[in-house]
Amino acid sequence: MKNTNNRSSEDYLEAILLLSRELEYVHRIDIARRMGVSQPAVQKAIKLLIDGGYITTDGMHIYLTEAGKTYAEAVYNRHCTIRTFLVLHGVNEADADNDACELEHVISQATFEMMSRYVSENGK
Repeated sequence: MKNTNNRSSEDYLEAILLLSRELEYVHRIDIARRMGVSQPAVQKAIKLLIDGGYITTDGMHIYLTEAGKTYAEAVYNRHCTIRTFLVLHGVNEADADNDACELEHVISQATFEMMSRYVSENGK
């Protein structure tokens, strides 16, 4: 879960999850705009996510599979927990969000569990 390829896949899955909560249909251009990447980069990621069984597409719209939704929600939960942990320790919201984007991919499960316990006990 910590290599660059998985990190990229996790970022795409998280973006698709959040877009699917905001929009009726998710399109490649929506993902490109949200992530600040080119459409060819999105197309490459889409192929990898389809091959991994995380998304499906009808040619125009992108849908998370059950496995993709579960994985994306776990990544997003990790992000939110880390962000909250950092905010509870005095980091401003913007920096906490940016740092959570980085940390969600590299911290150990033990560290994440400690953060999660702390947020549960002290969170907002």
